[in-house]
Formats: sequence, C-alpha cells, structure tokens
Amino acid sequence: QVQLAESGGGLVQPGESLRLSCTASGDIFSINTMGWYRQPPGKRLELVAEITSGRGRSINYADSVKDRFTISRENGKNTAYLQMNVMRPEDTAVYFCHAKGYSSEDVKHGVESDYWGRGTQVTVSS
Repeated sequence: QVQLAESGGGLVQPGESLRLSCTASGDIFSINTMGWYRQPPGKRLELVAEITSGRGRSINYADSVKDRFTISRENGKNTAYLQMNVMRPEDTAVYFCHAKGYSSEDVKHGVESDYWGRGTQVTVSS
C-alpha cells in the first residue's frame, strides 16, 4: 500500500502565504501524478492543482488559484508542495493530497490506483 502524509496547514490572514507538503511512502512502484484537492465548508471536493512526473511533465490549476498557487514536485522523494500566496477567505477548506500511481501489487494487476491523504485544514481569516 501507498500512504500520503500531508503537513503545513493552519490559520493565516488574507494576503498571507502558506506552504503545504505531501510525501508518499510505502510500497511504491511509481507515482505518476501528485496533486491537491480541497473541500470548502458545505461544498464539494474540487481540484486545486496537479502535476505529472517525467519529461512531459504537465501542470494543471483550478482557475480560482492560477497566478496565486504554485505546485512543485521532488521526484526522488515522491514529495509535492503547494505554495499558496495572496490567500483569500474563499481558500478556506480541508486540503487533501492525491496521488495516482502503482504499488508493486498494482503492477501485478496492471491497475493504476488513487491514493489520498487524510487532509489538512487551511483557514484564511482576519
């Protein structure tokens, strides 16, 4: 199995910055995509940003965070970061790390799996 551990959530004021980290560990064969989703209070889960691995690396952002948030990744450590700048009250949510890839068991069956972290609370308030 693959586990995701998130860190870096907390309380910030509008306009301030916060950095989230997510590290994948366990029985990893390969992690292809890492990213962040969030669930604001009373709302549905939504994609924030995701990044793929390899030479053809691609990055995708939600429109609401473009030009404010930056996702990056350390492949050697299977670690992803989400740098959040100029934060707004509407960024308040539980942020979940997501990874898509293969454990050694997944490879045997040829099935790519989705993995999720437990979530970290981010609150933007004055």
